[in-house]
Amino acid sequence: METIGLIGGMSWESSAAYYKDLNLGVERRLGGYSSARTVMASVDFAEVTALGQAEDWDGVAAILAEAARGVEKAGADFLMLCTTTFHRVAEQVEAAVDIPLLHLADVVADAAKARRCDTVALVGTTFAMSRTFFTDRIASHGLQVQVPAAEQHEMVNAIIYNELVHGKVLDSSRRKIIELLDQLWDGGAQGVILGCTELELLIEQADVEVPLFPCTTLHVEAALDRAL
Repeated sequence: METIGLIGGMSWESSAAYYKDLNLGVERRLGGYSSARTVMASVDFAEVTALGQAEDWDGVAAILAEAARGVEKAGADFLMLCTTTFHRVAEQVEAAVDIPLLHLADVVADAAKARRCDTVALVGTTFAMSRTFFTDRIASHGLQVQVPAAEQHEMVNAIIYNELVHGKVLDSSRRKIIELLDQLWDGGAQGVILGCTELELLIEQADVEVPLFPCTTLHVEAALDRAL
């Protein structure tokens, strides 16, 4: 079993989901007392969020690169960023270490293509939806990528940052996201990417008819395939 390197803390709710799901996955695949070999560096979400809001992405990259180097020195065989938004600096982080990065956008694109989807929609933070760093990477795999209308971005962002990153899961917010996903499906999306780990705390496939591509679940399964 290879050792999985995790850069977390963005948010800690996301990191907890990654850690739990990796270990449940190893237990499911190997049985007995088996658990995942992991090394995690958890950064201060407040610090990297403030830098991101100030558009200081070199500052964000420096923090995450330092964390990645620490994870590498601790014995990780490959690296995962436990976040979608901060994949904005994924290439800089990968360049700082000698171990490979398992890029989330590549994992999601492969999953969508396996389901024979040509067009997918991305729902996540305002930053992830309004910038192209993530959607362009997915599109490079030959997929069309849609995002919700700009006027809906703040609603999704508020649910993520004001509720989910603090562990608050509200039925009223679930209904809003379900309505949005239905609109995206009606608008031509053949599947919807849950492009923020915390959204998986709120929405699951049983809630909607449109096929979902949950980023954390897919990222974890790809990591287990590689590690095992």
